[in-house]
Amino acid sequence: MTRERENRPGGMLGAALAEQADRLSHCVHCGFCLPACPTYTRLGDEADSPRGRLHLMSAVAEGRLSSESPAFQRHLDRCLGCRACESVCPSGVEYGYLLERAREVAVEARSPSLLQRSLLQAIGHAALFYPWMWASRLLRASRLPAVLGRRWGRREEEGGVAGRVRLGAAMLAASAPARLLSRRAGPDSKEGLRGGGLQEEEDAREERGVVALLTGCVQDQLFRRVNDASRRVLEINGWRVVEVPTQGCCGALHAHGGELGTARAMAQRNVAAFQKHELDYVVVNAAGCGAIMREYGELLDEAGASFSKRVVDITFLLAGEGRTPAKGGPIPLVVTYDAPCHLLHGQRVSGVGERLLSTIPELELRPLEGDGECCGGAGIYGITHPELGGRIGRDKALAVARTGCQVVATGNPGCMMQIGAHLRLLDSPVEVAHPVEILDASYAVGGRYG
Repeated sequence: MTRERENRPGGMLGAALAEQADRLSHCVHCGFCLPACPTYTRLGDEADSPRGRLHLMSAVAEGRLSSESPAFQRHLDRCLGCRACESVCPSGVEYGYLLERAREVAVEARSPSLLQRSLLQAIGHAALFYPWMWASRLLRASRLPAVLGRRWGRREEEGGVAGRVRLGAAMLAASAPARLLSRRAGPDSKEGLRGGGLQEEEDAREERGVVALLTGCVQDQLFRRVNDASRRVLEINGWRVVEVPTQGCCGALHAHGGELGTARAMAQRNVAAFQKHELDYVVVNAAGCGAIMREYGELLDEAGASFSKRVVDITFLLAGEGRTPAKGGPIPLVVTYDAPCHLLHGQRVSGVGERLLSTIPELELRPLEGDGECCGGAGIYGITHPELGGRIGRDKALAVARTGCQVVATGNPGCMMQIGAHLRLLDSPVEVAHPVEILDASYAVGGRYG
C-alpha cells in the first residue's frame, strides 16, 4: 500500500473508491431499490438497503466514516449481492461493481469471519478443495445428510451448532440427483431407449458452431451430472463441444467476498485456457459463474472484455433470441422455475428458462410467486449467515411448495442447494433440478440417446 493511498481522505477505502466517485454519484436516493432488496424487506433498516449501503460507501470514501466502522462492516456484510436493485434502478447504479470494490477494502480493514475465510481458502486451493469435495460426495452417498437434513420436531428455526449442521447436511443432500429424473436422464436410460418417435429432420441438425463448457469447481465436483447433461444437450442441438482441461474456478465467490486479487488470478487462468481454442461461445450452466465471467473486463480490462463477449448461459444459447431446443420426449411432471439472481439481475437474461421448459411435451410449468427474489443462498451467504439467509430461504421454499409442483428448476448450484435444503427442512417432497437436466431427461425419454 502506497503512502499516497494511506493519506487520501477516507484512508484505504477513500483511495479505492475515489476512482469510482462517478459511479457512486449516480444514486439519487429515489428509494426504488427498497422493496426489491431482500434484506431491507426483512429487517426494515435503511442501512440494510442498497441506498443505505451506497450512503455508507460514500461516507467512508469522503473520510466521514472509517472503513473499520462496525456499521459499515456489518451492513456491507449483510448484503446478499443479488443485484435485484440494479434491475429497478432508474439511474443505472452499478451496485454489484461498487459492492465488490467496497468489500475488498472492508476485508483489508477488518478480516472476515473465520468461517468465510476457511471456505474461500478451501475453494481456492486444490490441495484443500478436492479432498473436501471427495469427502462430501462420500458422505452424500451414505445417505446420512438426507437423515440429518430433515426437519425434526415442529421448530422451523434452529440456531447454534445443531442448526448449522442440519442446514449443511440438508444442502449436501439437496445436491443429489432428483429421483423423479434420475431414472430418465442420460444416454444409458432404459426408459429413454424405449422412446423414439422423433422426426428424422429433427435428428439432422447441422452443426451450429464450436463451444466449450465451463466445468467449474463445486459444479464439477457435486453437480457433474449437470455438466454431463449440458454436453449431451448442446450436441443434440448442433453445437460441437470441445474440452478445455486447463480451466479452473471462475472466481465469483472470491470476488463477492472482497478477494478481488484472487478472483483476478482465476480470471486470468480461465482466459488463457479458453483462448487456446477457436470458440464461438464459452457456455456456462451456473448463473453466478456466468455473471462474473461476463464481467472479466472489469477485472482484466481489454483482454477480459474481449473474452466476456463470448460467455453465454446455456439456457440463453438454447432458448434465447427466438431459438427453440430440439424436440424431446414427454416428461409428465409439474414444474416451477426460479430464475437465479445472477442470470436475471446480473446478466439481465429473463424468460429463457421458462421458454426452454415450455418446449418439453407434457410438462406443466406453473408460475412462482416472487421468482425474481433471491433464495438467500448467494454463494456462501446461506452458510455464513444462516439466520437471515435462512429466513429468505424459507420464504422461497414456501413459495415453491405453494405452487403444488413436483420439481423446482433453477440454473445455479448454490440456488439448487439452498432451495433444496429449505424444502427438506420443511419436510416438502419437492425436488430440485437444473433446467438442462430436465431437457436431457426429455431427450432420453424421446430416444435421442438410443
